[in-house]
Amino acid sequence: MKILALSLAAAALLCAQNPGIKRTIVQKKDISVPGREAVVAKVEIAPGSSAGRHTHAGEEISYVMAGELEVLVEGEPPLHVKTGEAFQIPAGAKHDAQNKGTVPVQLAAVYVVEKGKPLATPAP
Repeated sequence: MKILALSLAAAALLCAQNPGIKRTIVQKKDISVPGREAVVAKVEIAPGSSAGRHTHAGEEISYVMAGELEVLVEGEPPLHVKTGEAFQIPAGAKHDAQNKGTVPVQLAAVYVVEKGKPLATPAP
């Protein structure tokens, strides 16, 4: 329970620094790989907002349910994704997601991360 509280607190801290993003944890469950867990979340990014540069202690797999956004992964060209498309972020990659549109972006995100680590950590 303490680990869950720490993970949620870290995600809340990241969101507090970026009020244009909201992550709602739908499910958190251990997976068959020891020391890993899957976190399923609904992510909303307001028009003109971004997630802010951050990392995850594992992979992120996201599906765009509504809107369009630009995904910026350090060392890679910008990726433009829209409703019905998906993207993946490698473990530990510094990245940001920016909503340059006029409607909110809604994502279904699955994070396969190290258990006990924060879901998201701000990155310089």
